[in-house]
Amino acid sequence: MAKPTGFLEIERQDPPKKPVEERIQNFQEFETLLSEKDLQQQASRCMDCGVPFCHAYGCPAHNRVPDWNNMIYRGQWQRALEFLHATTNFPEFTGRVCPALCEAACTLGINQKAVSIRQIERHLVERGWREGWIQPEPALEKSGKRVAVVGSGPAGLAAAQQLARLGHEVVVFEKNNRVGGLLRYGIPDFKLEKWVIDRRLKQMQAEGVIFETGVEAGVDLSVRYMQRMFDAIVITAGATISRNLAVPGRDLHNIHFAMDYLKQQNQRVASEALEGPEIHARGKHVVVIGGGDTGSDCVGTARRQGALWITQLELLPKPPEQRDAHNPWPTWPTILRTSSSHEEGCDRVWSLMTQEFMGEGRVESLKAVKLNWSKADANGRRSFEPIPGSQMEIKADLVLLALGFLHVNHGPLVQDCDLQLDDRGNIAVDANNMTSVPGVFAAGDSASGASLVIRAITEGREAASGVHQYLSS
Repeated sequence: MAKPTGFLEIERQDPPKKPVEERIQNFQEFETLLSEKDLQQQASRCMDCGVPFCHAYGCPAHNRVPDWNNMIYRGQWQRALEFLHATTNFPEFTGRVCPALCEAACTLGINQKAVSIRQIERHLVERGWREGWIQPEPALEKSGKRVAVVGSGPAGLAAAQQLARLGHEVVVFEKNNRVGGLLRYGIPDFKLEKWVIDRRLKQMQAEGVIFETGVEAGVDLSVRYMQRMFDAIVITAGATISRNLAVPGRDLHNIHFAMDYLKQQNQRVASEALEGPEIHARGKHVVVIGGGDTGSDCVGTARRQGALWITQLELLPKPPEQRDAHNPWPTWPTILRTSSSHEEGCDRVWSLMTQEFMGEGRVESLKAVKLNWSKADANGRRSFEPIPGSQMEIKADLVLLALGFLHVNHGPLVQDCDLQLDDRGNIAVDANNMTSVPGVFAAGDSASGASLVIRAITEGREAASGVHQYLSS
């Protein structure tokens, strides 16, 4: 362990953020780094807890958190980075956008503030880039096998890098103009600036990964062609079908899916041409329907675009401030969370169901009703019913639907491959991430449904292992 009494002597210290009035003027990252001395002190809070739940339960990648915390405390930064990279390819991504499941499972978090694992991870990898410790790792021998990776989000990038390092020739096909998938077009720049992605892509290209952009697999390239030209295919196309809200007035103008809105703003920042009709919040009353991370990203984006006011609606009841008896450590705490975007200003309303959009040609307001939620049953399920007389009207010039995602696109790629799907519409895979078609694999949101960046990276690595085993047999 780091320091036996560290968690008793040192309080958690989160990194400073730029003031709200300053950061909403642009789309740049606003969370800064602590000094190395402060980081070493934070690492020393990692206690000798016997069973590190952060590693064994919390983190999907099973990052060896206690090991690299100990090394950082002792000044062994480069060795700590090697341990970090042993389980994850892109800690600079997760160090910025991960909700830190590891911290929720931190043993110290039972009755104190958890170790600041995410911040330590981000600082460690950024020092690695600064010191030149992160270099291309090309394979010493080539296998002569070719692998196609469809989609360049976190799962696709992780699979591609692992396969290239194992000696296979890897070509990544991305339908957009630039590589990165959700990382580039779904996450706002104020959380993840895109030079962070480009920096890692240069390493991957030096390792032999080939990126083909503006190519939609199944449309521009037939499945039959891909199967003939490649020894294996890995589908990491994400869960791109957004959940809709089928209520009267849905066809009015200025009601959009959140991802269409977020993608356009990322394109503006990158000086790319916009796709579809322009969506902008300047001078508008914006209503975001959906209380998750995507909804929060819409709030932060609308604030920076100059929205007149922002209201975020959530169907579920307001979470408690602290864990309740049915949500014990080390499970993920279902508690009230205030994101950096919420800090920047919006109204948050819980237990509200949208019933109708109203307006002449374009949306002008929406009708909603308050809900009364029942207590959870033995299976944790809850039901609701509208509260009589609670109907209200909310002004809305722009409505953004952030209701989550259903499944992968069931287009030509899935159809022509004749892939078997599970009961939720995801691509069904076995323990090695192989689909119902030999030689075709799937990982990330395409196979498991919409989830976290760290889970996508982990599943991409697992798929690469499955592909390597298949090609080596």
